[in-house]
Amino acid sequence: MASRGSLGVLRVLAKLEASVNSGNYYEAHQMYRTLHFRYLGQRKYSELLELLYNGSTLLLQHDQQASGADLGTLFVDALVKSETEPSQVYFEKLTNLFSLMNPTAPERETFLLEALRWSLKGSDYKTGHPDFHQRIAQVFWKEKNYIMARQHFLYSSDGSGCAAMLVELHEERGYSSEIDLFIVQAVLQYLCLRNKTTAEEAFHSYTLKHPKINSGPPYFLPLLNFLFFLLKTIETGKLAAFTVLCEQYQLSLNRDPLYRQYLDKIGQVFFNVSPPRAPSQGLFGSLLQSFFNGLEEEDSDDDQRNAPTTSHVAQELD
Repeated sequence: MASRGSLGVLRVLAKLEASVNSGNYYEAHQMYRTLHFRYLGQRKYSELLELLYNGSTLLLQHDQQASGADLGTLFVDALVKSETEPSQVYFEKLTNLFSLMNPTAPERETFLLEALRWSLKGSDYKTGHPDFHQRIAQVFWKEKNYIMARQHFLYSSDGSGCAAMLVELHEERGYSSEIDLFIVQAVLQYLCLRNKTTAEEAFHSYTLKHPKINSGPPYFLPLLNFLFFLLKTIETGKLAAFTVLCEQYQLSLNRDPLYRQYLDKIGQVFFNVSPPRAPSQGLFGSLLQSFFNGLEEEDSDDDQRNAPTTSHVAQELD
């Protein structure tokens, strides 16, 4: 015989189905929340996760943005409370919910922030799991939100995907004189993030996929040759070679004043160069310094608990 609690759940499920079938999504949302509290109290996490995911998907597909996002956020909360380990299965579910949310909905960023925090569980990552960042980058790319796509690609391990996106971005919105600039900043920032493997992948993929770049090396654009030699020099770990390389390409590197500061950080990371002492750097220097501060290996416990918001991720690397 079914317990009284089980009968109560069955009655709510019946009402929920009736509400959905009649298009009464407000009432359906309330039923989902009622069941959420019951399953949560009974620690029926498997049933709870299935309920919230299916409910959020259903409401979002019917353009019930606020209600769908609310259940999506509860879904992330259930992942946390059930101590569910991050996995590709749940990265896919979270990405699907994110893609169904309206890009202009304020709840979307809150959902993503909470999902990124959960993806840190059991790992040494500080800004979210790279695989989850990669999936989110693909969503932004599909939406033509190149700025946010680029930010999330930088925290992923998908150098090839990042390169393909940058090629598309340059062809659609860039000037012919900026072919090299689109990849230079990305490679330097990957290196500042200590991600040499992805930096190499991004560089080689970009130079292969861009239709206006000749096969190389050598390349007809000096900064592309600089990146090629920089990646080789990092492999040797020889500071003298790094210094000479930067001096030889100083004229090309002067095209963007931030390159020198990125290279200062790369010198610290890969060649054990001491941080330079510099006077006040102004607004842009401060923004860049905030980016570098986020790259330090030894963050405080407070920094670890407070993973960066998606807007902070964007501001770090703009």
